[in-house]
Amino acid sequence: MSLWTLSKLHGRLRRKQRSRGRIQGTESRPRLNVFRSAKHIYAQVVDDERGITLAQASTLDKSLVCVDLQKQGMASAVGKLIAEKCLSLGIASVVFDRNGFRYHGRVRAVADGARDGGLTV
Repeated sequence: MSLWTLSKLHGRLRRKQRSRGRIQGTESRPRLNVFRSAKHIYAQVVDDERGITLAQASTLDKSLVCVDLQKQGMASAVGKLIAEKCLSLGIASVVFDRNGFRYHGRVRAVADGARDGGLTV
């Protein structure tokens, strides 16, 4: 890795620690965590009290592989899929964790897709 890549990663991890100090997922309102890579986007719903993942969705899911959209459209589809899975588990409200990324672009598209799917974010 180059020095530039390491400094960008270090900055994101510092922002992540700062925001995770204020965000806590509970059983009644779990945390919706988003991770963004260059090609894919991943979302998972976590109960921090019990330390378990309740639901997860990503652009690698079988139901989204056939969808031919751009990156933001795929991120919105991931948000709708995670909302569908949460509602089937009886979860109606989540705390959004942007994981140190800016609330912009694909990260925002996941949140908007989850809202469109019926979750309170």
